[in-house]
Amino acid sequence: MRTLTAFSEKDRAYHVDQAHQEFLRQQRSIQQELEKERAAKEAERQAKEEALQAKEAERLDKEAERQAKEAALAEVARLQALLNQSRDA
Repeated sequence: MRTLTAFSEKDRAYHVDQAHQEFLRQQRSIQQELEKERAAKEAERQAKEEALQAKEAERLDKEAERQAKEAALAEVARLQALLNQSRDA
């Protein structure tokens, strides 16, 4: 009887251990999936941030170009005014 009880307890311990190992495998799989999703979301966030920075840099370039054009037009107007003054004099 003792032998049967010992085998039965070993069998139960084996099944408990197998169930525990399966649980750990499932938990690792879930954790890996969560990490993949987090990495994908982080990459997406970073790509959006880079696109936003590129858009801002483009806006700043256009603004600088606009200011340069305005400065050039102002200089042309100033030079025309000087030319007109020298003609009138």
